[in-house]
Amino acid sequence: MREAAYLTLYRSGELAKRAAAARQMLSDCALCANRCHADRRAGRDRARCRTGKHAVVCSAGPHHGEERPLSGRRGSGTIFFGWCNLGCVFCQNWQISHGGEGREMSDARLAAQMLLLQTSGCHNINLVSPSHVIPQILSALVNAVDQGLELPLVFNSGGYDGPEGLALLDGVIDIYMPDMKFSDSQVAKAYLGVSDYAEVNRAAVREMHRQVGDLVLDADGLARHGLLVRHLVLPDDLAGSEQTLAFLAGDISCNTYLNLMDQYRPCYRSADYPGLDRGPTRAELGQVRDLAKSFVLRRLAP
Repeated sequence: MREAAYLTLYRSGELAKRAAAARQMLSDCALCANRCHADRRAGRDRARCRTGKHAVVCSAGPHHGEERPLSGRRGSGTIFFGWCNLGCVFCQNWQISHGGEGREMSDARLAAQMLLLQTSGCHNINLVSPSHVIPQILSALVNAVDQGLELPLVFNSGGYDGPEGLALLDGVIDIYMPDMKFSDSQVAKAYLGVSDYAEVNRAAVREMHRQVGDLVLDADGLARHGLLVRHLVLPDDLAGSEQTLAFLAGDISCNTYLNLMDQYRPCYRSADYPGLDRGPTRAELGQVRDLAKSFVLRRLAP
């Protein structure tokens, strides 16, 4: 069985160096694609992500509703981080992402949560909305590996990830699971609060795939390494699904493990945005799945 990627960096001392470098970057933060340049060590007020030197954690525990290669029989060990580096008006977890529900945790406490998930039998450590807390994750990871952590790491992000943050994660993350929300930045701007989502997102997915390649499953069908992409189907094709599918097939790989998510429903402020005030129809969902097959994307999540 392939061991977790970060163990090699840990043994060489590189993981500790990455953690220290990431901590230094908090003083003039450009870790995610917002590049707000806030001094997060001094507090959270000026940071776009509303997060200071400590990560906010809402919850941690086994999750049995993730993709099958992650959840398996014993669950994916999810850690939900409070706040976010995006401002999605339709977020289904808005209390966490917009409201910062949770509590600040020291690196040692975050490491303890990782170890508890491993002790509970989870198949992996699934970091949910982690883009703004990379330094905290790396510091906690060093602490956790000191105490025996060995599970694969999942980076479960909204896909608005900058090159500086991803460079720190090269050789650390086993499984990248980004969203690809919108294919047109002009459309996305009204819904996400950023003006360059599509360009940043595609660059991030390219880099993620360069680092980990296509998703690799073990003999039990569990994910060990690679890229898994989520695309939420929106009503009236607001997401620009065809362009996203064409990008994956043409620029990434036809073997990309792709989850075409059908669970969109109006949440948070969706009712204020025409088009987002309903879920997609069965016909709209079927059309996107047919498009994926027409692009010969071979690995669609059931």
